[in-house]
Amino acid sequence: MKIDWATLGSVFGVSLVATVTLVGLFTLGITGLSRRERAVAAGGSAGLAVTGAYACFAGCAAAVGYGIYLIVA
Repeated sequence: MKIDWATLGSVFGVSLVATVTLVGLFTLGITGLSRRERAVAAGGSAGLAVTGAYACFAGCAAAVGYGIYLIVA
């Protein structure tokens, strides 16, 4: 049995980048929603933050959906 280390390293690198990107997007979404909470408490609105948060969550859902598509297909 021979292990192709270059391919294994490539898979590790892509997995690491994808994981960090998804966690970052989700974190930005949570941050946007928390800004809305602070703005409502202060009597204002944070429409742009909420829109950005929903866009981040949509990006996360799209990435997860694409991953499921790759596994099933």
